[in-house]
Amino acid sequence: MLIVKIYLYHLLFRLQWLKEKLMYNKRIGRIDTDSANTLFPYYESVAGNIPYKERMRNREFKVYSQNGEDGLLLYIFSQIGITNKTFIEFGVETGRECNTANLSINYGWNGLMMDGSTKNIESAVEYYRGLGRINTRNTRFTQCFVTKDNINGVIGNHDLTGEIDLLSIDIDGNDYWIWETITVVNPRVVVIEYNASFGGERSLTVSYDPAFTRFSKHRSGWYYGVSLAALEKLGRKKGYTLVCADSNGCNAFFVRDDVVKGDLQEILASEAFYPQPKRQTIASLEQQFVLIKHLDITEV
Repeated sequence: MLIVKIYLYHLLFRLQWLKEKLMYNKRIGRIDTDSANTLFPYYESVAGNIPYKERMRNREFKVYSQNGEDGLLLYIFSQIGITNKTFIEFGVETGRECNTANLSINYGWNGLMMDGSTKNIESAVEYYRGLGRINTRNTRFTQCFVTKDNINGVIGNHDLTGEIDLLSIDIDGNDYWIWETITVVNPRVVVIEYNASFGGERSLTVSYDPAFTRFSKHRSGWYYGVSLAALEKLGRKKGYTLVCADSNGCNAFFVRDDVVKGDLQEILASEAFYPQPKRQTIASLEQQFVLIKHLDITEV
């Protein structure tokens, strides 16, 4: 019996060691990638003629963003400049891993973070208060489940109108319909999540439902949001150029037509598209779409 206990103890110890090693290797891999991408601009001329999509991918790095969005945003603003350092972001969760955290915490930007969960907002307020980033001039938070009916009013009620530097939308549902509806602000850059499971060619969005919640609609979590091609169309209609997507297949980056300059250029959705690697380990893109195509989807 004692031998069995000792064996189990060593087995658990070994499993814990392997888990920690895997996590360590993952962190080191992320650091290595971020470091390489941070250094890349200094040695870009040595690398030769790199295609535009790959050049943009090499700008990615993570500080607070979910993937490489922090690096892409800093690069985009290095090309077009900044005006008022003002942002709005929907779907920040606890504010620790989102597209505007780095700008707020490390670059002194001001703005509004929103989330549908009261618990998330309370956690975010506590975290940012500890960083000294909460007052009437810095980062503000509000709990709100945004809809087409309330979005412009919510933004306006926080004294945000006219031109701002950045709008980020990630609400895992009515993303297309919310961006289409927003008129109270005129962002220079828009970052918006796309659903890679719709593929790179189809122009689709979930049909509008003001009470949309992702996992209650389908247990896979793959039925939500909007395709990249549909966002490209909407961006053109609203006066925006698609300049890139992050390589993890999550976010599309748009720059207002009148401020596109520098190394930034238009890229078609079909070319900019990336699938989500984790989903690809479960099912192919076509299999992902087959699983959800019977649900309430609108072609736009």
